[in-house]
Amino acid sequence: MALTDVKAAVTRLNTLLAGLDDATARAASGLPGWSRGHVITHIANFSEAMTRQVEEALQGRVVEMYDGGRPARDAGIEAGAHRPAVELTTHLERATTALVTAWDKVGPDDWTRPIQHRNSNLSAGLNATWRELAIHTVDLDLGITPTSWPPAFCLHLLDFLRPRTPKAIHLVLHPDDAPTWETGTGETHVLTGPLTDLTAWYAGRTPLAPITGPTPALLPWP
Repeated sequence: MALTDVKAAVTRLNTLLAGLDDATARAASGLPGWSRGHVITHIANFSEAMTRQVEEALQGRVVEMYDGGRPARDAGIEAGAHRPAVELTTHLERATTALVTAWDKVGPDDWTRPIQHRNSNLSAGLNATWRELAIHTVDLDLGITPTSWPPAFCLHLLDFLRPRTPKAIHLVLHPDDAPTWETGTGETHVLTGPLTDLTAWYAGRTPLAPITGPTPALLPWP
């Protein structure tokens, strides 16, 4: 994964939302219970929070991702979700631009600097940024689907989500268009289909093409 992937995801997202109107912003997203305004606000707030993670890490400091933790994060999304479309998109563009600027400051020797987000480091934080942008762009349900996810992203997301596989399940994903991927031990479940659709299913999103095989109930996101 490279910073170029994150920059491309930012451009794709802001281009998608150019000219967003209020009715479209108020409409349901692909996430249950969330409008598109909720998704946009979440991405913007995440971008601001991750910007602070990066800037503080570069100063040798580790700070909380969201002041007030998860309750404050959730309250912030709800408070901002119902704003006019122009406010939503302006906030998003400002926040994602600042985040890219922060990532550009990270030097070759900085990637192992610790951050509070998932008790990880800047390298993992960049991957988290990639995931948030790519997945939630799809969640907006504005025409960009998991088919836009490149193989490198799919394989990264599958590996990140390995903890979703229940105990005593040996999950084998046999894509039509990529090498076999597997995780876990126990009763074998073999699923076949396009790599993007198998990844979408594992990420809790709706596949566009049929998946063949018994799909086990998955554990929550790690």
